[in-house]
Amino acid sequence: MRDSDRAGARGLIAPRGGAAEGDSPAPLKGRHGRPGHLHPGAWWVWSLSLGVAASRTSNPLLLALLVTVTGYVVAACRTSSPWSRSYGAFARLALAVLVVRLAFTVVLGSPVPGSHTLVTLPEVPLPHWAQGIRLGGRVSAEGLVFSLYDGLRIAALLICVGAANALAHPARLLKSLPGALYEMGVAVVVALTFAPHLIADAQRLRAARRLRGRPDSGFRGLLQVGLPVLEGALERSVALAAAMDARGYGRSADVPDRVRRTTAALTLGGLLGVCAGTYGLLTAEGGGYGLPLLLAGVGAALAGLRLGGRRSLRTRYRPDPWDARAWLVSGAGAAVAGLLTLAGARDPDALRPGVVPLVAPTLPLWPAAAVLLGLLPALIVLKDPKEEPS
Repeated sequence: MRDSDRAGARGLIAPRGGAAEGDSPAPLKGRHGRPGHLHPGAWWVWSLSLGVAASRTSNPLLLALLVTVTGYVVAACRTSSPWSRSYGAFARLALAVLVVRLAFTVVLGSPVPGSHTLVTLPEVPLPHWAQGIRLGGRVSAEGLVFSLYDGLRIAALLICVGAANALAHPARLLKSLPGALYEMGVAVVVALTFAPHLIADAQRLRAARRLRGRPDSGFRGLLQVGLPVLEGALERSVALAAAMDARGYGRSADVPDRVRRTTAALTLGGLLGVCAGTYGLLTAEGGGYGLPLLLAGVGAALAGLRLGGRRSLRTRYRPDPWDARAWLVSGAGAAVAGLLTLAGARDPDALRPGVVPLVAPTLPLWPAAAVLLGLLPALIVLKDPKEEPS
């Protein structure tokens, strides 16, 4: 087993019942500003809350302000670790989604009627069974603006998720998962951690071929680079499997059948309650029962996960505490989501500007001030330039 693979296996797999040699060092006393010491769940709560706020509005000015807030916090708080570069990848993905959304509107048309025609494309006749679908035809400014607003909302959601990936340490997040979700969390972290290794191996092999004067592009170059990359990935997988087996991964405790049935019933019932409660909140008719059913479903699901954790023999070495800074970071995101939800109920026209007639959007003042509360993590979580990537 290579030294790099052995070190990677130690960093990914936490031992069951003992201390991990590859775990990160303990937090330094008196250094309360290091981003690695903040609970990773707080970053996910903050990012997902901003995503909820983005889903409540289609105002492009508010969406641009949300994206700016996430970008500033990521630039101020992220470290030089490899996973912190994922924000740029999510930003490029969001831009691609926006371009595809606009292209679909141009080619397939828009359901929004408009009187300002920008261009008229040749329309392709379709058979009678494809009624309601058209290819080409008139492209209106109202339809493009509606698609732009909708695409910006999806792009903002993707960027919020990218902020969580750039700020939350994946290994620390894995340690914070409940015992019932540990196996699934290991699979996700392994996939997210080993995927960049494949890209690095491909870049290294292409650079080596260029130095030797051999082709590194085209079908032949792809084959000669792809085979060593796959071979290295297979060796890394075998080394990781051996490390997991040596540490007793997959070992579970014996629990009574009654506890297993109760766990399954609580988890399944809780998930059904969450789905039904969410549907009730999204419909006007279910406003009375939506919130109680959602809270009951979340409580039952959490109880099921807690009971399911009895099967896991894993112990946490140096767990990340949920301290006051974690409460402030998650509370800042929750405040943004709550205030924008309230603003959408009180003044829906400000958060969802219309496109017929076509008017310029305006920036509502107090919802914009609520979005600025998302900058609070940049003030309480300081970046340590001496922190090295794990």
